Amino acid sequence: MKSHLSIMAALALTLCGCDAQRNIPVETTAEPAAAAPPSDAPAAQLSPASRDPVGGGSLVVQLPAAGTITFEGFGPAPFGASDEQVRMAWGGDLGHPAPSEPGGCYYLVPQPPSIDGYKIAFMIEGDKFVRVDVQRTEDIIAPGGGKIGLGIDEIESLYPGHVQQQPHKYVAGGKNLRITDSGSDGVLIFETGQDDKVTAWRIGVPPQVDYVEGCS
Repeated sequence: MKSHLSIMAALALTLCGCDAQRNIPVETTAEPAAAAPPSDAPAAQLSPASRDPVGGGSLVVQLPAAGTITFEGFGPAPFGASDEQVRMAWGGDLGHPAPSEPGGCYYLVPQPPSIDGYKIAFMIEGDKFVRVDVQRTEDIIAPGGGKIGLGIDEIESLYPGHVQQQPHKYVAGGKNLRITDSGSDGVLIFETGQDDKVTAWRIGVPPQVDYVEGCS
């Protein structure tokens, strides 16, 4: 009988021990929060939130004010100005590109870039502002009234006696309409497609204004 009671007591203690184990809360250790990047970390390593144009102090500007593009340059930044002067004239974020070699060619492009490509870009070569490129928008007007979408006849009527037609290097049937300015060294070039409609235009000083491939 004593043996039977001992067995029953041992079984009871075992069951109590199992219940006690099931009631013990499981400790969970939270993963440590990711360390914030140092303030001097490169922009590419920072989170998108830290590149907020407002928080970062850079304004988002996509189109220039009317009349700021001229045969002499862009607003208060004439052709021949520095990279910094162009940035100040634009008043918004133009990114942080760099030439592949000292004095090389590169573009300042409004940020953030559009998914379908830029609408306006500023070419720098030899550490000087030399050209403005415009494409994909009819909202930016060239000096004299030309813009994307106009036909060759309309361009010739806007710049009578000043349009020199040249064949487009890459578009069969397309043309480059080259226009010089009597009061400056600036040159304006409209590119047209096979339908004789303007598809893009650029303005700047030679020889860079005549670079068909841009900085390529």
